[in-house]
Amino acid sequence: MPTEFETLLYKTDGPVATITLNRPEHLNTIVPPMPDEIEKAIGLAERDPAVKVIVLRGAGRSFSGGYDFGGGFHHWSDAMNTDGRWDPGKDFAMVSARETGPTQKFMAIWRASKPVIAQVHGWCVGGASDYALCADIVIASDDAVIGTPYARMWGAYLTGMWLYRLSLAKAKWHSLTGEPLTGKEAAATELINESVPFERLEARVKEVADKLTRIPLSQLQAQKLIVNQAYENMGLASTQTLGGILDGLMRNTPEALQFIDTASNDGVRAAIELRDGPWGDYSQGPPERRPDPSHIIEP
Repeated sequence: MPTEFETLLYKTDGPVATITLNRPEHLNTIVPPMPDEIEKAIGLAERDPAVKVIVLRGAGRSFSGGYDFGGGFHHWSDAMNTDGRWDPGKDFAMVSARETGPTQKFMAIWRASKPVIAQVHGWCVGGASDYALCADIVIASDDAVIGTPYARMWGAYLTGMWLYRLSLAKAKWHSLTGEPLTGKEAAATELINESVPFERLEARVKEVADKLTRIPLSQLQAQKLIVNQAYENMGLASTQTLGGILDGLMRNTPEALQFIDTASNDGVRAAIELRDGPWGDYSQGPPERRPDPSHIIEP
């Protein structure tokens, strides 16, 4: 029987399982229970002996717009606040714990023994870029926009994947400026594997997935394990622990609290204009630097 989820869809077609983020009217922004459901869906694919490859994608016109911050982090208020005020003790404990931390839930993508292909289109920003980059292979449309605007305000790197995938020079640049990359630029810098015109995106992902399914599953698992272990040995877990703690601090500086007040009182768009307007990128950029809104993935 099909498994019912609130924020995503799960289906299998022979040896390929597809997980589709399914909040298209909200650009698939991250709210509970999405992190838990991602982990559960990955688990379904892991335990299905017929599945060899997992595809992760987003419905509608974006992969995901990242964490929904319109009202602060009210979705996680009970886990982060005490008597209506931010509690740093509860915050760090929640974000770093295996059973409660959203990043730890998304790391199911990384931990899965089976290869995961992220199919990225539209916006893939903030926390969404963190978990898309947890995939083993990332294929994007040329006009996708991948970035971490939280580098400028209200956050810090969470999974560390930007750091481990980029060169030092590029990692420094994007961590300090928060500047985004188009899919084509991301492929050129090797943040992701490749980009293709949107019209070819689904076909290209299917082509790669089909090729991988021709390889014995244990061979795929062995190769993923050895590459992942090399990066684990570089300190991935400690980087993520620090990232989660710093993210909590950066969400509660005086400037960050003012940012959230602006979003709550004047709307998210007003806050984003203040943050990104001087840079002229993300939603404040020219049309050629934004995803084509007509590029839709049907769930």
